[in-house]
Amino acid sequence: MCGRYVSTRSPQDLAPLFHVSDPPPAETLAPSWNVAPTDNVWAVLERAPRDRDDSAEVSRELRALRWGLVPSWAKDVKIGSRMINARVETVHEKPAFRRAFTRRRCLLPADGFYEWEQVKDPDTGKTRKQPYFIHSEDDQVLALAGLYEYWRDPAVEHDDDPDAWLMTCTIITTRATDAAGRVHPRMPLALTPDHYDTWLDPTHRNPDELRALLEQPAGGHLDARPVSTMVNSVRNNSSRLVDEVAVQDSRAPLRRPVRPSLPQNPT
Repeated sequence: MCGRYVSTRSPQDLAPLFHVSDPPPAETLAPSWNVAPTDNVWAVLERAPRDRDDSAEVSRELRALRWGLVPSWAKDVKIGSRMINARVETVHEKPAFRRAFTRRRCLLPADGFYEWEQVKDPDTGKTRKQPYFIHSEDDQVLALAGLYEYWRDPAVEHDDDPDAWLMTCTIITTRATDAAGRVHPRMPLALTPDHYDTWLDPTHRNPDELRALLEQPAGGHLDARPVSTMVNSVRNNSSRLVDEVAVQDSRAPLRRPVRPSLPQNPT
């Protein structure tokens, strides 16, 4: 699964990468080195104006959505905390995701993601979880494949009340390979820039064609470095979380050559 990730770039940094013409103010969301379920996250999506047919012109937007998809039929938003990931093997048929997969797809920009590996302490023999930060070798933005959905809050009386609707999202995952696969069996899927338009276009609805667009993040060119267990707590959020740390392990080292940490305000 993908349960934590890093998203530090501003809307002004992301807009040209995803061809968004009117990005929101930078202060809408703060940079985060510890994005957790139920947090608001940046999502790139395309929507047609309300009350228009499918042939209407769509607009590409960069919006803040809540991570953890809440299906439209859900009675409570709490279900979203269990819907942070959608497996690519079943996303087209699961009731919670299948409609969003054909109509409401998005991209979730990320600097990288965290996974935890079970390792044995050579001194005590006890097993513990060692976090790793997994990112592209060249530190480029990862466009994680996601879905989004609308949920109507029954406690709000009027449809035109901004609080009446909640927009939520999920990340599509697959079997992990390369550096990620040596840490954890699952990993998020991503798209390359040449596939952004097709993925985001709500008129493209063929499940097989859509799944064919999905790829390993960074084309499989990933780097995994051990980081501090400070990331285990959602209360910790700073650039220190992606700094490499030394790891004592009874096995051969997992990590690749040391690379510099992400800057606090990357461009």
